[in-house]
Amino acid sequence: HVQLVESGGGSVQAGGSLTLSCAATGYTGRPYCMGWFRQAPGKEREGIGRIDSYGRTTYADSVKGRFTISQDNAKNTVYLQMNSLKPEDSAMYYCAMRPLISGAPPLTSAQYTFWGQGTQVTVS
Repeated sequence: HVQLVESGGGSVQAGGSLTLSCAATGYTGRPYCMGWFRQAPGKEREGIGRIDSYGRTTYADSVKGRFTISQDNAKNTVYLQMNSLKPEDSAMYYCAMRPLISGAPPLTSAQYTFWGQGTQVTVS
């Protein structure tokens, strides 16, 4: 049974930084893809980045150059380092996980099987 638990959200001023964590348990064996998504009130869920078990990353244009995804395999944890935060980055942030599938769209939420509960980020 896969469980994902996000942490690290909070309130920050524009231009500041936050690091979110996503701790995964229960996923074994297959190569994986871990994605970060966000959803603001009244908006669709947006895929902002992903990392796979080989360390390859993909970012949405909206966060490229400001956000960095990394992972600590020993801790089964993926991180989302967010710098130069803007008010429009305010949203609920989710991590999600799926088996690594060649050719699958990396930032499409429907491709992901397991989801965390989300953590709120507010930038003012």
